[in-house]
Amino acid sequence: MKNYDAAVIGGGIIGVSCAIALADAGLRVIVLDRQEPGREASWAAAGMLSPPPHLPGDEALVPLARESLKLYPEYIRQIESASRKKTNFTSNGAIELFFGAAAPEERDRYIEACCGLGVKAEAISATEARRLEPALASTVRAGIFFPEEAAIDPRALMEAALDAAGTMRVEIRANCNVQTLDMKRGRCIGVVLEGERVAADRVVIAAGCFSRQIFAADCEARHRLAPFLPTRPVRGQMIALQPRDTAISRAVRSARGYMLPRSNGWIVAGSTLEEAGFDKRTTKEGLQKIRKAAIELVPGLADSEIVESWCGLRPGTPDGLPILGPVDIEGVILATGHFRNGILLAPVTAQLVTKWITCAEAPAPFSAFSPSRFLPPAIHAHAAN
Repeated sequence: MKNYDAAVIGGGIIGVSCAIALADAGLRVIVLDRQEPGREASWAAAGMLSPPPHLPGDEALVPLARESLKLYPEYIRQIESASRKKTNFTSNGAIELFFGAAAPEERDRYIEACCGLGVKAEAISATEARRLEPALASTVRAGIFFPEEAAIDPRALMEAALDAAGTMRVEIRANCNVQTLDMKRGRCIGVVLEGERVAADRVVIAAGCFSRQIFAADCEARHRLAPFLPTRPVRGQMIALQPRDTAISRAVRSARGYMLPRSNGWIVAGSTLEEAGFDKRTTKEGLQKIRKAAIELVPGLADSEIVESWCGLRPGTPDGLPILGPVDIEGVILATGHFRNGILLAPVTAQLVTKWITCAEAPAPFSAFSPSRFLPPAIHAHAAN
């Protein structure tokens, strides 16, 4: 039986980023994935690295998102250096657009909220927005430029991260099912696979929307972890358009949708938010909704061809915030529930997990993301203490 310092369950960008950071700290790491690593939410993402609040309740996420965006240049440097592959990381800002008679007031309210959270946001007129992106619609009435925002191609990032992990001697196993945690005297000492035990001093659960389902239904580990893992799948459909003579150079979005350019000339547009269980099928209605929103932003896309359509299952939580940190099983750390922000939050999540495992002192408290926040109040208070 092999021994590892850390076993990471889940081979998406969160799990692999944690593995890279732990390996960089000198630990022996194994990543275990139920299928081919990187083929779930990470593969389906758009790649917009955007810290501002986009949904109600996102305000609590902004400080963590801003910190993660600051870490991105070094995170990308390490991955590209180790893998010798490009991730198509760009940092040239993003534009948010507003339509209708109330557009200037809506823009100004949003800018005030963003600035109050420490996010740089600059009011721009419709003319200034079209100067930055000439293909924008004439119906735009106001805009915001976010100068610090960035973007990345998640598929290129995932491929590079997996290669980087391999270069750093992280063992990656695909198509293996974790049955349960290996427990001894109340402490986790590894995981049990089908016919095999893997010994590990720490186990990191980073399986996205599948985090609640990874263990066998009747095992003690699933029962013990269930209160900390109220994750669920939230379907997001996406399309890729091949423009004929239209281009954008950065992320462009509105309240109805968003789009980003790809290095091959495609424009990726999204997305839906659907409670559809684990159903990963696209729908005619969903794809039409995305295309309509894209054409509203850039009318020149009306004659563009949909060259690819797909969907991913985001790991949602009851409050829309990630689940980060240790639980009451010694040796287990959760890094899941990143919802629409897994690509953005990968660097800071990897940093936090590494600190929880390697440092005598725990990282600064992030009670908003603590796994114990879903417990009854009295138990939550006891766990916090």
